[in-house]
Amino acid sequence: MAVTKTPKSSYRCAECGHGVAKWFGRCPECQAWGTLEEVGAPRPGLARVAAGAPSAPARPINEVDVEAARAVRTGVSELDRVLGGGVVPGAVVLLAGEPGVGKSTLLLEVAHRWAEVVTNGPTLYVTGEESAGQVRLRAERTGNVHPEMFLAAESDLSAVLGHVDAVKPGLLVVDSVQTMASPAVDGAAGGVTQVRAVTAGLVSLAKERALPVLLVGHVTKEGSIAGPRVLEHLVDVVLHFEGDRHSSLRMLRGIKNRFGAADEVGCFELVEGGIVGVPDPSGLFLNKRETGVAGTAVTVAVEGKRPLLGEVQALVSRSHLGTPRRAVSGLDSARVSMIIAVLERRGGIRLGDSDIYTATVGGMKIPEPAADLAVALAVATAARDVALPPDLVVLGEVGLAGEVRRVTGVRTRLAEAMRLGFSKALVPADSGDHPPGMQVREVADLATAMNNLAVLRS
Repeated sequence: MAVTKTPKSSYRCAECGHGVAKWFGRCPECQAWGTLEEVGAPRPGLARVAAGAPSAPARPINEVDVEAARAVRTGVSELDRVLGGGVVPGAVVLLAGEPGVGKSTLLLEVAHRWAEVVTNGPTLYVTGEESAGQVRLRAERTGNVHPEMFLAAESDLSAVLGHVDAVKPGLLVVDSVQTMASPAVDGAAGGVTQVRAVTAGLVSLAKERALPVLLVGHVTKEGSIAGPRVLEHLVDVVLHFEGDRHSSLRMLRGIKNRFGAADEVGCFELVEGGIVGVPDPSGLFLNKRETGVAGTAVTVAVEGKRPLLGEVQALVSRSHLGTPRRAVSGLDSARVSMIIAVLERRGGIRLGDSDIYTATVGGMKIPEPAADLAVALAVATAARDVALPPDLVVLGEVGLAGEVRRVTGVRTRLAEAMRLGFSKALVPADSGDHPPGMQVREVADLATAMNNLAVLRS
């Protein structure tokens, strides 16, 4: 008598979808804890699927109508910039950020502008974290009250769909996806299963009715979006709203965008009356001085297609500790450590027995290598107690051999610096054309850059 073997169960990670044959406490792929779920016994083979009637016949791509998929402007120019011109009908946009950064305030402004300017239908704002009265009070404080804005305090997905049927909105805002629950699946709101089911339901709703949906998402302590990784795969656009808690400036960064560039940045400022866009934020990251200060250097970072001037500051002091302290704010700490080592080895500046503090001004974050030369000169001038010219801007990536490497978009960066009153620049060699009227010196290495400082100060 033949013995039939019972097929073993398999397990799948709720975060990344990785499948394994046995259970682990930690997913081998994404390293998340407690996310492996049993999916039942594997099937012996795939059954043949009979062909069904297609919902619409396939057509040549040049005959597909694209007018219905054109982006519609929301009325908030900085958000439209990041979205690539506006929100596409049927698109699902996930806006994530830390608590208190201003996500709800921004989307309330978007809902008001849509109801006031766009004629595609009213706005439906669904909140699962506050009551309708609390949202109304915030809307009155920020001046975002309009008769075409509809509020609903719901945490049940089926009730949200009922509101959509009743209001027939042109824009749906859900605040937040972690507070919603679907009656079709088990689990508490905010859990992996519920977040996945709610997002899938809202995506299906958006595609069926060509309804743009804006979702608010929470973030974890590490800054990543809370919930399963599949959440980011389901939506069309992922935006991250960030800013220093002690600063009024907020940055909206595109992480994923199926309809445009994913590296654009929008700038906003939180004011007493709400949130406003900042179309020209370069001046916010600079301290205007008539004379130079030792340990400061100005560089130009590029966020998406937008050049932003930023100031790098450094402080070097004799250390009284066994191990000198290194503190970094707004910069890549690994690159700063590398630059300090290059300065000491290639530039002949003794820094091993000094505490070194480096930071950016105004809460700006400059992760790109184009700021390497500015960091190096800020540390060098702080150690030597000399000042760079106040009208000097510095660009360049520094290598381990002390060479200054080329960076992209030098002409665009220098044009922005010249617009704000900077007349001198240190750039890498062979950087191409420069804006006329600007005194530009090309440097091949750190030693040449430091030798040119005396000429530029004269």
